[in-house]
Amino acid sequence: MTDTQEQDPVERYLAQVLADCGEDESGHVPSEAELADTEGSESAEGEQQSSQSGEEQSDEEQSDAEPVRHALAVVTAAGAEYAAGDREHLFTIQSISKPFVYAMALDEIGHDGVQQAVGMEPSGEAFNELSLEGGTGRPLNPMINAGAIATHQLISGAHGEPTVLPETASRAGRTDEVRRRTARIIAGLSAFAGRRLQVDWATADEEYEEGYRNFAIAHMLRTHHVFDAAPAHVVRGYIDQCAVLVTVQDIARMAATLANNGVHPESGTRVISARAARQTLSVMATCGMYDASGRWLAEIGIPAKSGVSGGIIGVLPGQLGLASFAPRLNDEGNSVQGVEMFKRLTDDFGLHLMASDRVDIADNLHQGRPSD
Repeated sequence: MTDTQEQDPVERYLAQVLADCGEDESGHVPSEAELADTEGSESAEGEQQSSQSGEEQSDEEQSDAEPVRHALAVVTAAGAEYAAGDREHLFTIQSISKPFVYAMALDEIGHDGVQQAVGMEPSGEAFNELSLEGGTGRPLNPMINAGAIATHQLISGAHGEPTVLPETASRAGRTDEVRRRTARIIAGLSAFAGRRLQVDWATADEEYEEGYRNFAIAHMLRTHHVFDAAPAHVVRGYIDQCAVLVTVQDIARMAATLANNGVHPESGTRVISARAARQTLSVMATCGMYDASGRWLAEIGIPAKSGVSGGIIGVLPGQLGLASFAPRLNDEGNSVQGVEMFKRLTDDFGLHLMASDRVDIADNLHQGRPSD
């Protein structure tokens, strides 16, 4: 961090939030076996801090280092960006990809088409539960794994150039159609982030070999005619989607794009329609934090999405995108420290959507002061 950044009141405040919330060492860092049976590829979390050059940390280095990493970032709808902690640390996006792919699907095939495949109701169940909506046979919402796998398949893989695989990546299950769909999703996530994102192919391959629960979910969906593709191909693409590498600043920009009605706050480029952004935020508000979504909305009060890699994003519509990273998880699969960070931000700056007094959070942040 530079001297200028150290003097910035917002980043000084964020660093203090990190320090205070970092004292909570409860929760656990999931083992590779647990991760393989949940999201799809979380064991990549931070594994390739130097992924661009192909260097990897050893398993011992990762297990020793990851629990103490944490970061916090805020991006305003006007494009101002602030961050503290391990802001350049790479981790896999995991379930945080779900709302953005859902928004892409809404624009691609329309609200009615998406609604036929995936519902919008809270499930009240674990995110990887094998269950469907009674009467319709569709997943209850796009934020649980069943809904996310169905949503992934709504993105067309019929056109465009397939994603280029490194020589070391397995070709099993990665048909041309799967790779074209993956390329389109990577391009979409990159547009939200404002930079070209990369996939951790090695970890995606490892998790594909052990993603038994996602295979079971995909077979369940195929049985109920939610899609017609081979379940192994659908799971392959979904796992590659979850293995995209991001920093906390990337996902804060992505959240800020949703806050800014689908327009990237720094480039001014429209990424998705305003209607898709609104619909996505609505589903995030009621379903984004799994079976803790009701408690989150009551206590913190903004649309949010978590991932088992330890990331959380939150959106204050019209004003801010926020993101945290800390890998220790609670029983619902949400970051322990991340939840505490968002509680602190809500208390200090009045983020709760149900608060009667509307305040300019961006201005308060710039002044480095909490709301009254």
